Amino acid sequence: MNAGWSHRLARRLLAPGLALIAVAAVWLVGLVWFAASVPVRVDDPESHTDAIVVLTGGSERTATGMALLAAGKADRLFISGVHKGVDVAEILRLNRAPNPALAPSIVLGYAADDTVGNAAETAAWIAGQHLDSLRLVTAAYHMRRSLWEFRRAMPGVRIIPHPVFPDAVKYRVWWRKPGTAALLATEYSKYLAVIIRHQLFLTTPP
Repeated sequence: MNAGWSHRLARRLLAPGLALIAVAAVWLVGLVWFAASVPVRVDDPESHTDAIVVLTGGSERTATGMALLAAGKADRLFISGVHKGVDVAEILRLNRAPNPALAPSIVLGYAADDTVGNAAETAAWIAGQHLDSLRLVTAAYHMRRSLWEFRRAMPGVRIIPHPVFPDAVKYRVWWRKPGTAALLATEYSKYLAVIIRHQLFLTTPP
């Protein structure tokens, strides 16, 4: 390989290499912003809504939803993304429900496999019940993406975010915890994918 050819190759690779570095730097800055913007508390723990909606997939979500139902924060609880074969009695048993009499107020949705499905499944149920508001229960790191999907699926519905905070997720020192860092990086990448997908369909941000 002669020196001239090597020089030309280096020049051809310089621009793509710099572009990749720039993209990586922007992504990293965005990740830091995303981690800093994860909710650290429930801003509105008191307002009553027509329904409480829990998205399965993480610890504490269902138990939190049932505690909110027992506390009278809504008259019904919809749990989206439940595994087929699981019934209300099993949900109550697994989550040590404070009051088994809550069973008639709990509805399970089996159609959703992801957050997009959660939003579609919930929107269909909300419309069928003619409801106007809901309290959305999911993990804090998952809330921003969930709100994006839910607000598009239900533009006329008032949505109160109610994040939960699993002990295993260490937000305050996330950069020092490989598990939390990987979780946030994955969620941030999924959030970016949601934005890109909606922009391609010419929708506007919530």
